[in-house]
Amino acid sequence: MTKLIIPRTATLIGLTAILMWSLLAVMTVATGTIPAFQLAAMTFAIGALVGSLSWVGRPEAIRALAQSPLAWIVGVGGLFGYHALYFLALRFAPPAEAGLLNYLWPLLIVLFSALLPGERLAPHHVVGAALGLGGTVLLFAGNRSGDFAPGQVPGLVAAFVAAFVWASYSVMSRRLKSVPTDAVAGFCAVTALLAALVHAGVEDTVWPGTLLQWLAVIGLGIGPVGAAFYAWDIGMKRGDIRVLGAASYATPLLSTSFLILAGFAKPSANIALAAILIAGGGLIAAKDMVWRKKE
Repeated sequence: MTKLIIPRTATLIGLTAILMWSLLAVMTVATGTIPAFQLAAMTFAIGALVGSLSWVGRPEAIRALAQSPLAWIVGVGGLFGYHALYFLALRFAPPAEAGLLNYLWPLLIVLFSALLPGERLAPHHVVGAALGLGGTVLLFAGNRSGDFAPGQVPGLVAAFVAAFVWASYSVMSRRLKSVPTDAVAGFCAVTALLAALVHAGVEDTVWPGTLLQWLAVIGLGIGPVGAAFYAWDIGMKRGDIRVLGAASYATPLLSTSFLILAGFAKPSANIALAAILIAGGGLIAAKDMVWRKKE
């Protein structure tokens, strides 16, 4: 299906993933105290169901699961590998520092895109990504906890590696453009299975205790851990990968904004300045798309 989508439309679809991911933090808080891998197993299972429901009326879509080992390694390795490393980072390292290292992935996507055939990395792409990185540093600066203990090093390393895993998965998706987006449902299903196995080995099961928590779990599976991955796949394979990489820095900013609206965080001058840097960087990186000359 994605073969019929023009690059501009694919980029816009990819941007919706960024918006959905910005709801991840506030919706995760709303799920209560469900263990991380149990929550991943539940939400990725829902995400797989979301994708498979789109096969209704398209019985041939299930053939998308018949992919090469490389496609499965990249797909499952990206989804499960990234989330496993990120959960590990949050367990051992301070959230602010772990988040800052993790959000190197938008810049890495922009830089890695230069390795793709037919892609050209222009100065404004680098400038836009750098401004986004600066805004993200500023966003997390107010939450820094100071010096970190030696026991936190594994978590910081995990956050750093997670950034490379997600950037590599995103850019490799472009190299595997022939793999249809329908295959992401299979990647989500295997990720859910692996998360369930890890959960069974290292966590105690805690089910949602209220209707709101159940709705938050379902909402996560439908949006940030469901539709977002399909939208991102379309954007990476058919859209402007450099624009999407730079625009991804809006995720922590929007996430913080939603936390403020929900009463889980407080507004500050740092957030306002970070908004200016991130928005400005995004516009600079996307100038070819936003101010495209009419032919």
